Amino acid sequence: MNAPQPREPRRPPSVWRTVRAVAWSLFGVRRGSEYQQDGERITPLHVIAVGLAAIFVLVLGLIALVKLVV
Repeated sequence: MNAPQPREPRRPPSVWRTVRAVAWSLFGVRRGSEYQQDGERITPLHVIAVGLAAIFVLVLGLIALVKLVV
């Protein structure tokens, strides 16, 4: 029989990893394996906070672009 494999120690959630996950999700592309790892390593609170910040920056960028063009 195969001996059970020791699990990788759980790493604390990283803000940088959350930022990457949110950025890739805004573009709509993500590898399945990385998506699975993100689900295990990042917390929903971080995703919500970074997502709101990213949308805020996106809206400000669009407003600035419109003011620049018009």
